[in-house]
Amino acid sequence: MSIPADLKYTRSHEWVRAEADGTFTIGITEHAQELLGDLVFIELPVVGSELAAEQEAAVVESVKAAADVYAPIAGTIVEVNQEAVDAPELVNQDAYTVWLFRMQPTADGNLDSLLDAGAYQQLVDAA
Repeated sequence: MSIPADLKYTRSHEWVRAEADGTFTIGITEHAQELLGDLVFIELPVVGSELAAEQEAAVVESVKAAADVYAPIAGTIVEVNQEAVDAPELVNQDAYTVWLFRMQPTADGNLDSLLDAGAYQQLVDAA
């Protein structure tokens, strides 16, 4: 299983990438999509929604189960990936390329509480 070193991670299996424009791109990890199996439906947040850190932001459904996707930071949804909604199976093909939504952090939205690749690997290994 791949865990890119340039991303941050949550304990609930989201990945986060800081963008040059100050926004954050969020998706689910390879581990999460492997646990879920073949994704068949994705419901994303509404652009403009303001979310608290760890608030439910999206839902991914597979043939096995449904799972919530949480906002890793506090902020506003600035973009959603309609391609992921139209073809959820793309997340199964490459979970780290197919993002779900982008957020503009609030003043207190920072990545300090998130896991680096090594800590996320330890979390997955312990599960």
